[in-house]
Amino acid sequence: MRRSAVLLVALLATGTLPACSAATGAPDVRTVAVTIHYSHFSPARLSVAAGETVRFTITNTDPIDHEFILGDQAVQDREETGTDLVHDGSVPGMVSAPAGRTVSAVVSFPKHPAERSLVYACHLPGHYAYGMRGVLTITS
Repeated sequence: MRRSAVLLVALLATGTLPACSAATGAPDVRTVAVTIHYSHFSPARLSVAAGETVRFTITNTDPIDHEFILGDQAVQDREETGTDLVHDGSVPGMVSAPAGRTVSAVVSFPKHPAERSLVYACHLPGHYAYGMRGVLTITS
């Protein structure tokens, strides 16, 4: 099993990452568009409601590959030192965004989250240090 899959299972068990869904297209799923341009996420701040399911549609307009990794700061720290350069969507909330493509990740946020502030970031070499990250707030 890949390191990131083991990490996700451990984080879900401890409640430090929102529960994720593989749902696609359910009518109660809100779509939030995220654009990657010049190695930055737009918007740089997002807000979702506790208990909400969101499909993040990530469009990479850059000529280089990126990724969308959603989690708390501990997840970001582990991904920054990790070796997974490709996220195929098998771990919810973690997806690679190839140059010029649009990808999506569906996440169901818990009604009573352990964390109210999460980070979405890219951890390809040098991208996180360059500032390629955003903040997601879970509201009541």
